[in-house]
Amino acid sequence: MQNDDPIARLPPLLGESPSFLGMLEHVSRVAPVDRPILVIGERGTGKELVAARLHYLSRRWDRPFVKVNCAALSDELLDSELFGHEAGAFTGATRRHIGRFERAEGGTLFLDEIANASPRVQEKVLRVIEYGEMERVGGSGTLQVDVRVIAATNVDLPAEVAAGRFRADLLDRLAFDVVTLPPLRERVEDISLLAAHFGQAMAHEVEAPGFPGFSARALAELEGHRWPGNVRELRNVVERAVARAPRLDRPLEIVELDPFRSPFRPAGAAAASRERSREEDSPPRDHAGDGPFGLVERVRAFEGDLLRQALARNRFNQRRTAEFLGLSYDRLRHYLRKHGLAGRPDGRRSEPD
Repeated sequence: MQNDDPIARLPPLLGESPSFLGMLEHVSRVAPVDRPILVIGERGTGKELVAARLHYLSRRWDRPFVKVNCAALSDELLDSELFGHEAGAFTGATRRHIGRFERAEGGTLFLDEIANASPRVQEKVLRVIEYGEMERVGGSGTLQVDVRVIAATNVDLPAEVAAGRFRADLLDRLAFDVVTLPPLRERVEDISLLAAHFGQAMAHEVEAPGFPGFSARALAELEGHRWPGNVRELRNVVERAVARAPRLDRPLEIVELDPFRSPFRPAGAAAASRERSREEDSPPRDHAGDGPFGLVERVRAFEGDLLRQALARNRFNQRRTAEFLGLSYDRLRHYLRKHGLAGRPDGRRSEPD
């Protein structure tokens, strides 16, 4: 049974940081105004959720909310998908196809990744917004539609206009108002709240009795990451930590920010990943010109880091750690002594970092 309460249909958006709450207030103010809206944000910030919120807080909330990803279709397919086509319009068009604009009649059409639309499609979208008119591909009659358009992008559209890749007149119409989503790195206060939410959901999925949360050290690691993939990336990290945990009766200590990290990863890819990680997570450091690279020191540090991760992942059981790393027990003990990690029988240092 369909819920007749628009508030009950609102998608969940979690956060308490000032930047996030300010964005939600902006959405609430502009949602009832029946004009196009442009939603801008980095990947993984929740643009589709915000678009849905704009729809369900509008007067059109009980009408269709239709979505299309402009980056997922070729120019010809996007044209047909948005505006429909008549039978015989092109090879394979054996019957009339009703496009997304017609399906969204009286409601809202969400155009995700609008920057990927071709100039021809942009022109046709502009006509619908400007005059409420459109034609099916291969058709000769003009159709009237009543649709509110919400568009989203993760690129700088004014810069795209300046470069001649996006129509200035379409941007003018879309940008009646612009909602800009804050990236997760500007919402550090929300990371623990989101992590708890995703962790509880994943614990339920794996049928665990509960979610014990993260240790202070793990939470600090989450809060210190730059999150280039934003909330989507955080969700993956948290769900992966819960899924990999051998037991969920104590706070999780291990979070794997880079799932590709492995001593067996091809050298070129691993080096590129580490370089990206340093650029994203570390403040700029002052290097003295093109001085010594310090290869031995870097290799030793990387080796020690891998040992610590392997020990922690295997609950400091040295035999399981040796098997995990593909080493003999004696060889592992050699590496532990080399890096000062063999101070206790369980493999922990006498004074944990």
